Amino acid sequence: MGSVGEEDLAQMVRDFIESETPTSVSLASSKLLSLDHQSSLQEILGRYTDEEGNIHEKILKYLKDMGTAGHQNQTNSLKKLIVMKLRNDGFEASLCKTSWLTSTHHKVFRFAGGYEYIDVMVVENGGHRRVIVDMEFRSQFELARPSVRYKEMMSKTPLIFVGSEEKLKRIIPVLCSAAKTSLKEKGLHVPPWRKPAYMHSKWLSKNCKKVSVSPQDIGSADGDHHHLHKTEENKR
Repeated sequence: MGSVGEEDLAQMVRDFIESETPTSVSLASSKLLSLDHQSSLQEILGRYTDEEGNIHEKILKYLKDMGTAGHQNQTNSLKKLIVMKLRNDGFEASLCKTSWLTSTHHKVFRFAGGYEYIDVMVVENGGHRRVIVDMEFRSQFELARPSVRYKEMMSKTPLIFVGSEEKLKRIIPVLCSAAKTSLKEKGLHVPPWRKPAYMHSKWLSKNCKKVSVSPQDIGSADGDHHHLHKTEENKR
């Protein structure tokens, strides 16, 4: 029997804490907030540049071309493969790793965070702009016990995010607020890792380093796309 990894153990702890039941909010106010969250999310996601659209289409094509390669879910290898394919198509792409520390208000717990995503530098209007690509974006906001309205909102949240830092700065507060409403509707506490500051650090932490990727790092990543592609294709 395999041992439980640190990341899996941390997620188990988070799911347990989110299953506790302290307080709740009124159903009427929850409905109003949920409608506002969904409207805000759709408005933000509806705006994208030509370069963002181009990168997104490229990634979907990569996943489609790998459609029969296999079925194992090894997302870390997949991200490396996407970086290599973007580079081959002339994009300045790299793998980025962020890290940070977060404490609770009472400083009883101190959480060490770390995350990995794809960074693409594009030229627009004579200057360089950073485009963030996250192959697991939706899963970062999923809850153990979501409300019906939060489930609906998650279904409209992209599995793969392609966008600017500015877009992320607008999306994170909306999704975190919706998560807070869902948790409170279920009578649950809002843990620190569900708050905007923590989520913000995943993609926008000052402690961010670019990691080199070589063909030897890819492994069997050609088969890691299956779930991602099917979900994105069903939304189109």
